[in-house]
Amino acid sequence: MKRLHVSLDVNDLAASVAFYTHLFAARPTVLKDDYARWMLEDPRVNFAICLQTGAPGVAHLGIQ
Repeated sequence: MKRLHVSLDVNDLAASVAFYTHLFAARPTVLKDDYARWMLEDPRVNFAICLQTGAPGVAHLGIQ
């Protein structure tokens, strides 16, 4: 296993970006109007959040 992938659906992208930026002590690697991604080394994870209008939660998980 090289890296875990976690993707979450969120209702408020700006608030979620602020929260995870603080949690990871790192800015997103990719930031778009409806999407943000952190490619972290510690923990070794590709963490993404996507803006959704439905219920927030886990969108998908994977192993890269």
